[in-house]
Amino acid sequence: MTVLSIIRDCLDALLHPSARYDALTRARHRAFMAPRLLGSLAAFAAFPVYLAMRGAPSAIEVAAFAWLIAPILLSWFLSRTGRYEGAHVLSSLALAGLIMAIAGTTGGIESFAAIWLVVVPLEAALSASRRVAAFASLLALSCAALLILFSQLGWLPAGDISAAERGVLMAFGVASATLYSAGLAFGAESLTRTSVTLLSREEERYRLLARNMSDVISRHQRNGAVQFISPAVEAMLGMPVAQLLGHGLFDRVHVADRPAYLTALSDAARGDVRSVEFRLRREPDGAERGQGNYHVDFIWVEMRCRPLDQDMSGDVTREAEVVAVMRDVTDRKLSEQALDQARSAAEAADAAKTRFLATMSHELRTPLNAIIGFSEMIAQEQTLMLGAAQRKEYAELINASGQHLLSVVNGILDMSKMESGNFEIASEPFAPRASLMHCCNLLALKARENGIDLITDAPQDLPVITGDPRAFKQIVLNLVANAIKFTERDGQVTVTAAASSSQLTLRISDTGVGIAPDDLKRIGAPFFQAGKTYQRRHEGTGLGLSIVKSLVALHLGELTVQSRLGEGTAVTVKLPLVYTPPQATIFDGKPFDSKVTTLTPVLRQEAYDQIHEEIHEDLNDQPALVKKSA
Repeated sequence: MTVLSIIRDCLDALLHPSARYDALTRARHRAFMAPRLLGSLAAFAAFPVYLAMRGAPSAIEVAAFAWLIAPILLSWFLSRTGRYEGAHVLSSLALAGLIMAIAGTTGGIESFAAIWLVVVPLEAALSASRRVAAFASLLALSCAALLILFSQLGWLPAGDISAAERGVLMAFGVASATLYSAGLAFGAESLTRTSVTLLSREEERYRLLARNMSDVISRHQRNGAVQFISPAVEAMLGMPVAQLLGHGLFDRVHVADRPAYLTALSDAARGDVRSVEFRLRREPDGAERGQGNYHVDFIWVEMRCRPLDQDMSGDVTREAEVVAVMRDVTDRKLSEQALDQARSAAEAADAAKTRFLATMSHELRTPLNAIIGFSEMIAQEQTLMLGAAQRKEYAELINASGQHLLSVVNGILDMSKMESGNFEIASEPFAPRASLMHCCNLLALKARENGIDLITDAPQDLPVITGDPRAFKQIVLNLVANAIKFTERDGQVTVTAAASSSQLTLRISDTGVGIAPDDLKRIGAPFFQAGKTYQRRHEGTGLGLSIVKSLVALHLGELTVQSRLGEGTAVTVKLPLVYTPPQATIFDGKPFDSKVTTLTPVLRQEAYDQIHEEIHEDLNDQPALVKKSA
């Protein structure tokens, strides 16, 4: 342990508690106390030697040595009170008093001690206070004026010092004042160096904090211009800080969010604390920029802004400024959007369930009522005196109701199988024309009863196709039955078939009521019916076209629906001439050829996608979509 460290520890023990926790204040207090204590102690130590060499001291010499107690008292005052400026004021008064006492007895303004009046304001400069420096300057000037005045009035005692002694004393005064001023200069330089070191250390601490924070700290004017922004913005937006100063950040704010951005900054400049969410355009990274076909990428940012304290800015007359903290909240916004979409899908599914229950209660109750009613009548044939013809008629009605009920249940089962991926396609060659004519013949009676012309145009040379004949008949029956169901009397339903080199094209068109554009988007969704158009005047569960769509997808075909409200509907189905399963069946680790293939259509997902279209339409109205950024 060195002597300097021991002295520093002793001085630190004398410091006032208020000065122990700030490095610069501690250095100033130490610089005030150290030279006074050390100088006084050294002078007191040299006093016996001075007496031995000089002899009995004069009154002035006694006063000078007595003054050495003042620095010790000043150090004690600062140690007890911590009032740094007050200690400097007392030090200036003590030094000025000593100078006046010596100069008054050694020639007044011409005394060698008068030069020390220059030291008074220099010493006060270490206080870093304009008030103390001004007071010390006025005090030195006042002392000089008093010495001049006293000399002119003759109030000072006549000096009996010879010219040679006067010269020696003057040299001593100049030299001592110069040395003392040099000490003050070194002390000021030491304090300045300490201040610069502490400032640099503080800047490095805040720079480290700003660089390693994920949040972006910025300083804005009222109009949004950026004066400072932390380096964390480079990772957030992928561009250097220099390009975001001024109005560079505002230029990257989404056009639709700029009013909210400026309003939040303006409100914060007026003294309010504001929080706002907006979108910022993010610069693509090097890989995306190299591809040349990247799209505009926006991220969601939450900004909390508050007014900058005028005391911190250092100028109370300047325009109000704002400090803002920004963070990337894209993940949260995407989660909120996904939650909203899931909520909409759940609400749509609940509405679909309600419609399905209402539809199925009607479709099941009607044939069951007929079956129960006519069976009760047959059971009471003796009471009702039913004849053979009536029993036959009732039996036929019961059979028809049962067949209708069976078709409803089969449709639900087929739909369940397709959704669960358990619907099997038994692929085999068959003649499509024969199947098509058979289905049309089955529905010809129904068309005739409804007063509708059913026209079938199927060439004789239609090639044999490979697929599931049962599924093919179900496709034709559902489409033709729907066309007949929704065509008014005296209307027309046309069924055409044509073949190309690779596919078979079926087209079923009618002159019915047509489908509204809004309903056309959801055609094919399970249990969906265009109720607004038809007002439930037609029976059905809403599964027919959904089953057709699924069967066509299982055959790797295409289905398109074209319709205009009040003019009719045309459904086009394109099936491959040769159906090939997408993958071979694996049995015991080996490929196993089979004509039976099980596919898994994504029916429920398609239904959800149709429900989400309305949500995505709102998002598409915005100039740019939000994307998660790395």
